[in-house]
Amino acid sequence: MKKITLLGITLFTAISFSATAQKSNKKMKKVLFVVTSNDKLGNTGEKTGFWSEELAAPYYELLDKGVEITIASPLGGQPPIDPKSSDPASATEDTKRFDSDKALQEKLKHTVKLSTINQADYDAVFYPGGHGPLWDLVEDQNSIALIESFYNHKKPVAFVCHAPAVLKNVKVNGNYLVKGKKITGFTNEEEEAVGLTKVVPFLLEDALSSKGGIFSKGPNWQPYAVEDGLLITGQNPASSKLVAGKLLHKLSE
Repeated sequence: MKKITLLGITLFTAISFSATAQKSNKKMKKVLFVVTSNDKLGNTGEKTGFWSEELAAPYYELLDKGVEITIASPLGGQPPIDPKSSDPASATEDTKRFDSDKALQEKLKHTVKLSTINQADYDAVFYPGGHGPLWDLVEDQNSIALIESFYNHKKPVAFVCHAPAVLKNVKVNGNYLVKGKKITGFTNEEEEAVGLTKVVPFLLEDALSSKGGIFSKGPNWQPYAVEDGLLITGQNPASSKLVAGKLLHKLSE
């Protein structure tokens, strides 16, 4: 009798565990990260790319909560990392983890080509910054169409630092997506502080404001992020984790 009872309890536990696992798997969210393929800082002869902290901090914030992440880029393969973001002076716990994370380094070597991505496979999209996107993703038709598709399908779109610049040419229902929306991004003051106002093709703050965006900002280099419906933007590298937190909250709604 005890054996039968024990068997029943074991069977019930196994079924319950299986059902819980299946339920958990169904709830697993998938987020697409889109990074630049551009490594040239205008005509300066210097290198650029994506800013490592702006990928690392959100990546681990989401990964550690069970989110599945795919990384894509316009050209596919290894995307360039801005060498300045590897400076020990810019190091954070997330970038240190990034530097020793062999699995992530391998994933970065094989980023998916952006033209092959279907938004239907993901729950949200996130763009890390760095100066690189100003020269490729802003004008990339695959990127523009992808953001429009995510937004039109009621899925969150998130950007940090220079990445909000990729919204410059994105339209929804004939209007610029940022029109009438609360947004932020790398400010004119911050661009001037790094000495690149004459190098970048345009100033992000001015460009998004000219498209009707309601641009706001915090103190230079301090964490600041804003959310307006499905649109989430962060001001600078220090805002990366804030953006990720808002994105996680949005995904849980």
